[in-house]
Amino acid sequence: MNVSNRIIARLSLYYRCLYNLAQQGTFSIASKNLAALVGLKPDQVRKDLSYFGKFGKPRVGYNVLDLKGALARILGLEQGRRVAIVGMGNLGQALVGYKGFEELGFKIVAAFDNSPNKIGKKYRGKYCYNIGSLATVCRQEGVEMVILTVPTEAAQSLAQEIAKAGVKAILNFAPVQLSVPKGVKVNNVDLASELKSMSFFVYGQKNLARKH
Repeated sequence: MNVSNRIIARLSLYYRCLYNLAQQGTFSIASKNLAALVGLKPDQVRKDLSYFGKFGKPRVGYNVLDLKGALARILGLEQGRRVAIVGMGNLGQALVGYKGFEELGFKIVAAFDNSPNKIGKKYRGKYCYNIGSLATVCRQEGVEMVILTVPTEAAQSLAQEIAKAGVKAILNFAPVQLSVPKGVKVNNVDLASELKSMSFFVYGQKNLARKH
């Protein structure tokens, strides 16, 4: 079954929302209320979930814990995905301390850098290895995903090393398109582009309106 990236992204939103509801002690929720919490229409929520089975009951809604567990299985979060961070600059250090990862099924097991000032140190309890030992450590620690937060010029060569180590997924924060072998998934996070988009929303539309 081919499922689009957009559907998977929305499933992640549903899971995060259900996680928060469960923490608050909410036992059930109607599709319209779940949709409102994630900023979508109820029909969209029901359609997305229907790809993976039948969930909820008419006039009752969804059992929060049951649906949360089902989405965890669909997204592969049941066992906890093992993640490494490559690049311990300001962004890498901020991410290694983010508590939300473990709560949502992602465990940071290692960090890497090439700076002598960082190698051998611990960041929030995570040991920072020499980037030269990336392949060995990734295999030893069973790393399944890597968060890549390195300068643009280093990203491509490191992506190749990450792929050689058997890692199948890279979350790339470097502003460059990576070339990786077939079977390796890359998701790009371009913060600058997102900010530019927001800048247009805030200011650009006003300037465009003035011209017309």
